Amino acid sequence: MSETPAPTQPAPTPIEAYEFFRRRRHEMVTLPQGNLALVLTQWFTGEPETFETVWGISGEWALAAEPESGLSVRASRDDGIFIDDVQVDGVAMVRAKNTVAPSAITFADGKSGFVIANEEGNYALRVWDPNSPDLANFGKIDAFDYNPDWVISAKFEPIPGGRAVGVDHIKDEGSTRDKVVPADITFSIDGVEYTVAAFQEGRALLLVFSDATSGNESYSVGRFLMCAPNADGTITLDFNRAYLPPCAFSYHFNCPMPPAQNRFPFSITAGEKQVLDKSGQLLH
Repeated sequence: MSETPAPTQPAPTPIEAYEFFRRRRHEMVTLPQGNLALVLTQWFTGEPETFETVWGISGEWALAAEPESGLSVRASRDDGIFIDDVQVDGVAMVRAKNTVAPSAITFADGKSGFVIANEEGNYALRVWDPNSPDLANFGKIDAFDYNPDWVISAKFEPIPGGRAVGVDHIKDEGSTRDKVVPADITFSIDGVEYTVAAFQEGRALLLVFSDATSGNESYSVGRFLMCAPNADGTITLDFNRAYLPPCAFSYHFNCPMPPAQNRFPFSITAGEKQVLDKSGQLLH
């Protein structure tokens, strides 16, 4: 006797998919290493193995000697620092995120951390606190209601070899970093054509943009949107999935600013707006 196949679940409606996305965003930013928990990003620019203290963190830290990628930590057992679950009593290597096996850091007071690297080969210690003030005071991510008018089909034209675009970051004091734009993305709003720059982000593309709501209804720095090309040579820009950059949740992130061609003169009334505290006011 053949078995009766289990009934298939209907595909979620666009509004149901949007509501799921909203719930997942709330969950992600409130994780122990979510955006709201970041309390420190300390860059190291001195000579290797020149140890220094870091405010609010036990032990002493330094750039690791070449050819290692990361930091060294010097601590006693009383400092309560663990690298990959091994307690530090002396000097230990902390491998950066750009290595094959990056190190995980835990502290006796519940904080955790890891080491990041930037494009210039510099290293920083990042520390996360599950009891951070921002996390304790967080209310919600305010967002626009779902709006099907902001699901836009755009033209996707690959650029052979890509194109380098200089991008400002909030804390870089006017210096720019080159980001690779692998394709031109073109769409029309009210009969006006716009060509925007989206940066390679793993297997997807990251669009960093601002619009006429920025600094009013939405976060002043701008917003992010992840997207990927379709098989037919188009790319779908669902601005309902536009989300706030990490720097909207913690001052310890250094987020990219929208390049000039991504600063839209019209209002995109879709996606996330602001981070609110428990009283409904801006968190920052």
